[in-house]
Amino acid sequence: MVQLFDFKELELKGAYLIKPFYVSDERGGLIKDYNIDTFSNNDINYSLKEVFYTISKKGVIRAIHFQLGKQQAKLVRCISGHIYDVIVDLRPNSKTFGQWMGFHLSAKNINTLLVPEYFGHGYLVIEDSIVSYKCAESFYAEGDSGIMYNDPDIGIKWPFEMIGGKNNLIISEKDLKLMSFTNYKILECEK
Repeated sequence: MVQLFDFKELELKGAYLIKPFYVSDERGGLIKDYNIDTFSNNDINYSLKEVFYTISKKGVIRAIHFQLGKQQAKLVRCISGHIYDVIVDLRPNSKTFGQWMGFHLSAKNINTLLVPEYFGHGYLVIEDSIVSYKCAESFYAEGDSGIMYNDPDIGIKWPFEMIGGKNNLIISEKDLKLMSFTNYKILECEK
């Protein structure tokens, strides 16, 4: 089986759901989720500066993270397990400012999500998972920030039933102290 790259731009402009290149035979398979020429030919100018992986247990929620200052576009793919991945448009001048979209990413469906600059990103771990991040900017600790996963103004509908209910959430102390979307809007207006 051979599947070529397939790029689907989302309603939140600049974000893409990508089916990576995939080839398989009786030995197994090969997945290529990034090629600079293929991306460029699809009008996506994206180059890598950092690659890392998160290893998470079922029930972990990683809130709506982003970097202030040095924006960090990223390609995200669940290489083992299953997550519900969420992006939020944080571009104040965008028609879709504050809107979110969610996607099931898993080892089985091999989908990749291109999260553009000025977007927040988070996910709920449905099964123990390993998630790959291929970033266009290095991590910038001084600009590390985020918005609460349950912010009422954004209103993300997390599939908590898939982890046995909200009482099974595992959340870091850091993520419990993130800002609200209202505070983010105030911060952006000060610029």
